[in-house]
Amino acid sequence: MTVTLTRRTDINLDSFLRVAWMKEDVRIDPAALAQIERCRASFLQLIDNDPTVVIYGVTTAMGELASMRLAREERDRHARIKAFAAATSFGEPFPDRVVRGFVLARLANFLEGHAATTPRIALAVAEMLDGRPMPVVPSSGQGGAGEILALYPLFAQLSAGFDLEVKERGSLINGSPCAAALVADAALAARRRTVLIEQVFALSIEAFRAPLEHYDRALETLWGDEHEAATLASLRRYLDGATSERRNYQAPVSYRIVPRVLGHARRALANAEQAAAVSLRSASDNPVYVPPDADHPLGRCISTGGYHNAMAAPALDDLAAIWADICLLCDRHASKLLNGRASQLPDLLMVGRHPSDSDGHGSLGYVPMATTGYLEQAKLAAQRTFIPGTESAGSSQDDIAAPAFLAWTKEHQAGRCLDACLATLAVVASQALHVTGRQAPPALGDLLSAVRAIVRPVEEDRVLGPELHALAELFTKRAFTA
Repeated sequence: MTVTLTRRTDINLDSFLRVAWMKEDVRIDPAALAQIERCRASFLQLIDNDPTVVIYGVTTAMGELASMRLAREERDRHARIKAFAAATSFGEPFPDRVVRGFVLARLANFLEGHAATTPRIALAVAEMLDGRPMPVVPSSGQGGAGEILALYPLFAQLSAGFDLEVKERGSLINGSPCAAALVADAALAARRRTVLIEQVFALSIEAFRAPLEHYDRALETLWGDEHEAATLASLRRYLDGATSERRNYQAPVSYRIVPRVLGHARRALANAEQAAAVSLRSASDNPVYVPPDADHPLGRCISTGGYHNAMAAPALDDLAAIWADICLLCDRHASKLLNGRASQLPDLLMVGRHPSDSDGHGSLGYVPMATTGYLEQAKLAAQRTFIPGTESAGSSQDDIAAPAFLAWTKEHQAGRCLDACLATLAVVASQALHVTGRQAPPALGDLLSAVRAIVRPVEEDRVLGPELHALAELFTKRAFTA
């Protein structure tokens, strides 16, 4: 399959899923190439006909030398400088899907001519998505004022194949395509993770036999929030066909607030999707070329802060924070299920056994300890990402760093911790159903089967760590499977 791009709006979460995650290739529509060509021609007329025009990196030098004006004969020589060897980022690389996302998001600057570059560069960027191996882009050490430490190694090989012309080098390394791709990647995973979260908590609600009134339809109107209403409806779908033999008094707080906490997960997801949708189609180049209009027949080129995406990091932080909160809910649910006085389940069957017991069931009593460890790791990862300051090599230009790289790493780690906590809660809920001889509601049957295929019900004591790890890995795989 091929994704055809004509305008910036064609780069969205759907095309991101297809290109970055499903590895479809990209074709630039001929109409878009014609627009790129027209803008390139107007841009060249602009810089050739107006000797006073000041355009960063085109009629001036770059970085600390931005105040230096370039003579016309110096521009081409300056454009051919390949400074990619100066890139200094290193460490653990980004996953292939993320790097493909960087490349796709890079095309937003080209499609409507805002990069003011030649069609050949846009075509070369698109061709990087034809299935060839992606360049290695380190995920650590990304402390630049923009995204050049990631974009330098991403496009180093491409640039080596051309004698670069004016504006072409900057069109590859300026802007914020990485932030756009990072928040889009997290949003797609959060969509899938949110489904799993609601399923696991519905399984816990059934295992605990919490009163279904806690999830009543009437609450949707009383609370008045679309995301909490959607969560209530989802929980009721999963609990359709649940046992009618339930506790006749209210469940603990951790069970009653499930719709509100998970509703906020949907809210954080919606914010991340919105940030991704806007960022993916954004023309974020610096300087950015504005095509000709009635007032500017040759167009104009303006310096901007487009390379600093201010919405991506807060959206990623919100996801990380709700993942940490849900880890705490996992811990509380598992602890309540294991405590017979709270759950009204056979206490010794769940918490542990006296040496003289011969009930034929093993212990899950230590499982919450692992949950506590992952909870604390998630809380540590979920700390707020503030805008980093930087003073790159004493530069008077680069005094603020881009925060999205840091925020994505923390959200990714918090999500993995949540997958582990969900795995432990799913196993405890599975055991609760097992020891009481109950089945899961029909909509949760597949989830319970998947859990038990990896962690079978505990009939006697055994080492559960490897099995829990395998289940957590399955949950993570589900989050990142297209």
